[in-house]
This record gives sequence, C-alpha cells and structure tokens, in this order.
Amino acid sequence: MRIVEINKEPVELYKILKFEGLVATGGEAKLLIGEGFVSVNGEVETRRRRKMLSGDIIEFREETLQLKLI
Repeated sequence: MRIVEINKEPVELYKILKFEGLVATGGEAKLLIGEGFVSVNGEVETRRRRKMLSGDIIEFREETLQLKLI
C-alpha cells in the first residue's frame, strides 16, 4: 500500500489518479472511474468527482493508495 500525502481535503478522486501518475490525463481518469474500474474503501466507485478525505483507500489496477493529510 502506498501512502499519498495531501495538503488539503477534500480532493476529487480523478485528480488523485492523475497526479499519482496512474493515468495520463484527467479525462482518462474520469472515464475509467465512470466505467467502474476504481474502488474506494472496498466498494466500486463511479462518481468521478467523489470527494476524498484522509484515511480513504483507493484501489486501481494493481495499486492500493491510502490518503494522508499532512
């Protein structure tokens, strides 16, 4: 599991995928989220702009990310 440090919350789900380099663009992130390829806290998430908070866990492809507010 990789820890992702954020300096404010909430942050939108698609932005995390983009800024962590898991997708090439925000548009690609939105598409994959909308198609159900991303899980948040163990449940499939299709809301592209889901507001993410410290402690949330994102699963995408072979990656698991946990958000931590700094």
